[in-house]
Amino acid sequence: MKKNVLITGSSSGFGYLTAISAAKAGQKVWATMRNVEGKNRKKKEELEQIALEGKLQIRVLELDVTNSESIDQAVQTIIAEDGNIDVLVNNAGVMFVGITEAYSLEQIQKQFDVNFFGIARMVKAVTPHMRNSGDGLIINTTSLAGRLAFPYFGVYCASKHAVEAYSQSLRYELAPFGVEVCIVEPGPFGTNLLFTGPKEADQNTFEAYGEFKDVPQAMLKNFEGFFDSEDAINPQLVADDTLKLIEMEKGTRPTRTVSGIDYGTVEYNAKTQPIQDALVKEALQMEHLLTVSRN
Repeated sequence: MKKNVLITGSSSGFGYLTAISAAKAGQKVWATMRNVEGKNRKKKEELEQIALEGKLQIRVLELDVTNSESIDQAVQTIIAEDGNIDVLVNNAGVMFVGITEAYSLEQIQKQFDVNFFGIARMVKAVTPHMRNSGDGLIINTTSLAGRLAFPYFGVYCASKHAVEAYSQSLRYELAPFGVEVCIVEPGPFGTNLLFTGPKEADQNTFEAYGEFKDVPQAMLKNFEGFFDSEDAINPQLVADDTLKLIEMEKGTRPTRTVSGIDYGTVEYNAKTQPIQDALVKEALQMEHLLTVSRN
């Protein structure tokens, strides 16, 4: 069945590719992004041209995940036209890479405002409509950095670990209402996300790290070299994995999908998920939260 799919962060990277892939698969896509009449106007026009040439259903909407008013306006537009939102793909995100201690509290808050609170805002705006209809799918794009901790990615990892915990709890709590929550965990991909974060604000702390202060930039250079090599994986894989979840039968979707190089995350998930579910089933006696309602 054709679904209407709301995707955040559709101006580039995984969100952009997922919007096109889902539309080509016959879904109606609401591709959302910030500054559709400014910075991202060309991306908006590009998506609209792709839709026109391919006879695809792609609508581009203004939506800033850090602004509740912007979110509510976009959601109301979709509800007015479609009556409901079948799928929410939370893809918008930013990445800060550097000396963790040297990031200011304001910078840390900004990282969380997009990566964690942005998702929480979207869930609060969309989930009531899904619960009322007894059906829906939420896909939260996290990262391997939401399961593992990488040196010099501390602020980013913290935000993604928060999303993982939030998503896991939501998956249990929304299951009785027929709403599924899934997590997609991409590995390293060349989407420019690595290179969009700000420099550390506390220069005194930064300088105090001596020779180690240059390590984050060296890491980025190594990643850049990998992305340019023949061993790099096409980010289309994340869009494909997201689309697979959208198209899967309700009740069969896995909690987590690792996409690309995994650094052991697949094994990590396989070992920890049974422990997590046993907590809910046996210790908490809430087995009913493990199965999504099909009513």
